[in-house]
Amino acid sequence: MKTVNPGSGPLIIQSDRTLMLETAHPEYTDCRDFLGLFAELVKSPEFIHTYRVTPLSMWNAAALDLPFQDILDGLKRFSRYEPPVNVLADIEAWHGLYGLLTLEKDGDERLRLRIADDIIFNRIQHNKDLAHFWDEPAADGWFVESGNRGELKQALIKAGYPVKDVCGYVDGKKLSVPLRDVDLAGAPFALRDYQRDAADAFYQGGRSTGGSGIIVLPCGSGKTIIGIGVMNNVSGHTLIIATNNVAAHQWRDEILSKTALNPEDIGEFTGMDKTLKPVTVTTYQMLTHRRNKSEPMKNLNIFTQNGWGLIIYDEVHMLPAPVFRATTEIQARRRLGLTATLVREDGKEDDVFALIGPKRYDVPWKILETRGYIAEAVCTEYRIPLPHDEEIRYALTTKRNRFRIASENPSKIDVARELIENHADDRIMIIGQYISQLETISKALDVPLITGKMKTQDRETLYADFRTGRIRILIVSKVANFSIDLPDANVMIQISGAFGSRQEEAQRLGRILRPKEKTSRFYTLVSKGTDEQEFALNRQLFLVEQGYKYEIRYF
Repeated sequence: MKTVNPGSGPLIIQSDRTLMLETAHPEYTDCRDFLGLFAELVKSPEFIHTYRVTPLSMWNAAALDLPFQDILDGLKRFSRYEPPVNVLADIEAWHGLYGLLTLEKDGDERLRLRIADDIIFNRIQHNKDLAHFWDEPAADGWFVESGNRGELKQALIKAGYPVKDVCGYVDGKKLSVPLRDVDLAGAPFALRDYQRDAADAFYQGGRSTGGSGIIVLPCGSGKTIIGIGVMNNVSGHTLIIATNNVAAHQWRDEILSKTALNPEDIGEFTGMDKTLKPVTVTTYQMLTHRRNKSEPMKNLNIFTQNGWGLIIYDEVHMLPAPVFRATTEIQARRRLGLTATLVREDGKEDDVFALIGPKRYDVPWKILETRGYIAEAVCTEYRIPLPHDEEIRYALTTKRNRFRIASENPSKIDVARELIENHADDRIMIIGQYISQLETISKALDVPLITGKMKTQDRETLYADFRTGRIRILIVSKVANFSIDLPDANVMIQISGAFGSRQEEAQRLGRILRPKEKTSRFYTLVSKGTDEQEFALNRQLFLVEQGYKYEIRYF
C-alpha cells in the first residue's frame, strides 16, 4: 500500500467501534476493499459510509488467517485521526479469541476441548448452561461425548467463544468424481483460478483444519462449479440441498455436463422421487416438509442415511431452523456452504459459523467484474410519486399496510413500460414480491409470468424459451430469487421487494451478472417519500458494499 500524510486518510474510527468512510476520498476504493475483510457495512448514504466491527466479523477474518497486524497497519494507514485505543484493544481481543478453544478427537467415542486461556477456562467452568456437556475434566479443558460436537460449538458461540474444530471427518462412502475436459455441450471445461482456489481452501488437502465452512462469491461467478470442484476433491457420496426444484434440476444438469458421472449416479429427493443415489439433490422445502405441525419432519433423516462424505448447502444464508438442528448431529460430515452474502435477515450468522463453519474464501464482486468473470452492472433507483388516490389511501391506513400500498404503486407499470422501450434489444426480467401486482403487470404488458404456483415443467419451458430468445421479457415472482440460470438476462426491473432484504438484493442482482458484452442494468422502482423508500436504503447497502455506484433518479 502507498503511504499518505497523517490526517489525510478517508477513515474516521469512533470509540463505539463504528468506522466512517468518506466516499469522495481518492483512497475510498482501497479502504473499502480493506474494510470488507473484517467489517460489515451498515449505512451507505451518498457521502459517508458507516461500517462496524463485530466479534463474528473478526473471527471470520482470523479463520481466513488474516493477521491482526495487517488489520492494525491498515487502520493506522487509512485513519484520519489516531485510532481510539479501546477499539484497537477490542478488535485485537476478538481476533485473538479464535483458536483459543480447540476441539479435537480423543479416540472414537469422545472429543477433547482444549482451552488455552485460564480466564476463559474459569468462566466456562462456572457457566451452568454448559455444565451438562462435560464428560470428565482434562488438564486444559474437558472431555466431551462425540455426539455433542455440534451442540457444544453452538452453545459456546452463543456464550461468546468460537471453537476451532479440528476433529476431522468420516470419509463416507467413496465415489470418484472425475472432471471432464470438454462438457456435454462441446465446450472446453476447467475450473477458473479462483474456483479452484476456493475449492482447495475448503478442502485443505483433506486435513482436519478444512472440510467445513462457507464460500462467499457473487451470483454468476460459478458457485455450482466450485461445488463440483469440491466433490472432485472429496470423492465421496454427496448430498446437495438447493433452494427449489428448478435449482435442483440445474445442479443435476451441471454435474452430468461437467463430470464423468452417469445419470444413474444422480438422484433427486423430491415429491416425485425419493430414491437416494451416490449424489442426491434435494431442497430445503423437501427436508422440512410435513403434512401438519404435529408431525415430525421425517425427511430430515436423509442427513444420516447413505454414508455421505460431503453435504453442500446451496444459498446457505437461507438455511431454515430445522435444518440447523439436524446439522448439529452431522458434524463428522464435511459441510460446504455456498452463498453470495453472509447476511441473514434473522441474525443467525453465528449459527452458520458454528454449525457449517467459518468463511473459507471470499472475492469481492468488483474484482471479478474487473477480470471479466461477471458482468459490469449499473444500479439505478427510480423514485415514483404515488397517484393522488393512492396517496390518500397510504396516509389513512395503518403502518402495517403502508409498505404494500407503496410497493404496488400502479404508476410503476408506466415506468416499467418506458424502461422496456429503452432496452428494445435486451433480455429483460421483471421481478416482484406480490403475485396480484405481477399478474396486473403481466396483463398490462402482455408478458408471460412465472410464479411458485406454476408447475415445475411449465416454469422450465418458459425459462428455456427465455434462454433461446423465443421470448425476450419475462416476469417472475420471488421464486426466481435463487439459483436460476438465465445467462443472457442483462436487464432487471425490480418492481417490489421484501422490505429491506440485503440477501434478496444480492440474489436478484446476481441474475444478470453472467459475463456478456453488454453492461447489465439493475433498476429498482420505489414510491417516493414512503416506507418503501426507507426500506430501499437498507437494500442499497448490499450494492454499495460490493462496490457498485447506486444512482437515484426521479420520475
